[in-house]
Amino acid sequence: MSDIALSQPAPLAIARGSGKRSLRIVQSLCILVIALVMISPLFMLLIASLKDDRFHILADMGSFRAFWVSDPTLSNYKEIAHFSGELAYGRYLFNSLVILVATVVSGLVINSMAGFVLAWGSLRGKAALLALVVALYVIPQESIIMPLVVMMSRAGLTDTFAVQILPWVASPLYVFLFYQFFAQLPKELYEAAEMDGASAFRIYRSIYMPLSLPALATVSILMGIESWNQYLWPTLVTQTDYARPIAVAIATFFGQDSIYWDRAMAASVLMMIPVLILYLAFQRWFVSSFVGSAVKG
Repeated sequence: MSDIALSQPAPLAIARGSGKRSLRIVQSLCILVIALVMISPLFMLLIASLKDDRFHILADMGSFRAFWVSDPTLSNYKEIAHFSGELAYGRYLFNSLVILVATVVSGLVINSMAGFVLAWGSLRGKAALLALVVALYVIPQESIIMPLVVMMSRAGLTDTFAVQILPWVASPLYVFLFYQFFAQLPKELYEAAEMDGASAFRIYRSIYMPLSLPALATVSILMGIESWNQYLWPTLVTQTDYARPIAVAIATFFGQDSIYWDRAMAASVLMMIPVLILYLAFQRWFVSSFVGSAVKG
């Protein structure tokens, strides 16, 4: 009887192990399907950019031929990779990179300073200021665009890089993200540095900023994507190729008479690459920031 009793759990353990393996297989298949659904438009975009016939691209859109090219060519990229002329998309890409870098760098400095002051500064009414910051985030950008256009026009900043950078450097969302991160750090850290004679700016620069890599990565990616995808605002404040970003320039391929799918696809691939590089560069800290927030929440 004892031998029979000892042998009974074995089938149960085998069944549980088989069930876990089956569950892992189902989970892996689900992840694979979701990944294919998300990646397929990007893959189709890349394949279409390697086709030199815009009518061929349009005809292949509704079939699996959209994911295959028999005779790949880089002619579309060569046509648009210029810094002058009608297809000066090299210039537009450079403009977008300048706007991206300037917006992200200045935004990190300004928003992190504001978040640090709200978290550890000696201010009266910090709770009211924080509530105001959160309330400002609710206001959509579209509702303030027209007053901003008038202000920028009267300041003589239209059709410049500055007009596409200055209005979006400070953001209530990013101020709140930095405030939330700084407020979670131990109070003893600030007090110890203060007792050693460090000023508030020294504490911010030398202690809190090196510790805030996850927050910096998160804000860099979010602000970079937001700046890179701006379309309505640059359309209203730029009139020439001098400071026009690539997002606005791509729209010129979609005219009333014809649509140049081949060039538009190639320009879209060029537009996608810097954002992917930005994400891959900060991916580790970006993911750790969200994981840490979820655990603390």
